[in-house]
Amino acid sequence: MNDLIVIGAGLTGLIAAHTAATAGLKVGVVAKGMGSLHWAAGTVDLLGYLPHSSDQPVQQPLEELSRLGDEHPYHLVDSDLIAQSLEAFRQTLVAAGLDYVGAPVGSRNLQLPSAVGAVRPTFLAPQAQAAGDLRRSEPLLIVGIQGLRDFYPQLIADNLTAQGYRARAAFLPLDLFTQRRDYTPVLLAEAMDDAGRTVQVAQALSKLAAPGERIGLPAILGMHEHLRTLRTLQERAGAAIFEIPTLPPSIPGIRLFHALRRTLAAQGVRIEVGMEVIGFGSRGRTIEWVESATSARPLKHRAAHFLLASGGILGGGFSSDHKGRCWETIFNLPLTTPQDRAAWFRPDFLDPGGHPVFREGVAVDRNFQPVDAGGRVLFDNLQAGGTLLAGSDPIGERSMEGLAIITGRAAALAITNSQPIAG
Repeated sequence: MNDLIVIGAGLTGLIAAHTAATAGLKVGVVAKGMGSLHWAAGTVDLLGYLPHSSDQPVQQPLEELSRLGDEHPYHLVDSDLIAQSLEAFRQTLVAAGLDYVGAPVGSRNLQLPSAVGAVRPTFLAPQAQAAGDLRRSEPLLIVGIQGLRDFYPQLIADNLTAQGYRARAAFLPLDLFTQRRDYTPVLLAEAMDDAGRTVQVAQALSKLAAPGERIGLPAILGMHEHLRTLRTLQERAGAAIFEIPTLPPSIPGIRLFHALRRTLAAQGVRIEVGMEVIGFGSRGRTIEWVESATSARPLKHRAAHFLLASGGILGGGFSSDHKGRCWETIFNLPLTTPQDRAAWFRPDFLDPGGHPVFREGVAVDRNFQPVDAGGRVLFDNLQAGGTLLAGSDPIGERSMEGLAIITGRAAALAITNSQPIAG
């Protein structure tokens, strides 16, 4: 029997599983799907905007966390543990072959260009995106691929120029990357794993770039040989190279998922995807098993402890009906979400304070155990973490990955530090 079952294979669940396995627990992960990393930029947003200040990006997020409301999940974690969790994440990825920069030592947010040329504040980024930091002075050459519908270099360059940055656009021919006509960013990234093709692309880039320019490309610089591809391009092109994530699926997000999955496999953690948890059994305040739907029959998963990381209203961890009722789908945990549909949203769609339906969720104590309205723990062996927690708007604040890493690790540590490990 497992010491811990993690429910959810997104960033929260993977970080929690890694933390518990590192501490010596026998861990299993069950999930309906593969999480949202395939849709994300592969960066770590800690805090990009304060609530009610959506037009002013946060510059130094570690210093601004104290300005969040007392109900925010970040306030459940000591500041030292927040910094340790981010550094532990970075070290884990370095060991897995992905270098991340912008560590807590340099606590200012990076300012990276988005796929439409907006400025995107983020705390940690893959090395391949770091040279795009708009705080740097070098002009930008945004290079697209003719026919690639998921990346529009002229749009990016025009929007950056309108914001005061020096940027221009150029294109490379598609046949430099592939002879296929049914290509996708994933197929192009796999094609760039070929060393010979990488050299050809680098030679073409060297002819496009003016002296002193840095070159922004769609995020297709290798899938399995990414660091080698990046290094070769920079050496042969004679310029700083950076990636800009495209429309999903996101290659940097896929790389991050694969790196964490390889790390967990080396720790003996089994990830079972395609098993939607639909129910549980308990004795008193102790959960004995959770049940997942399979193609044949429901399957029971037993463990000493359980950690819920199934996501909130957008991740499928919550459901709702036309009457306005909103509920957590597995343990029927009470939610702070208003049970009146009219109270879910504010009149202004772009209200800087966000919408209540995205800010509310499962209330937890400092051990990340779900509690009722009176603050009483509901189950002695259940923890929760990630975007299902009440008190934050991860998308509006640009705090999604930071919330996942910090609360996922803290919830797992609460189990390893205070609970006995099953024999």
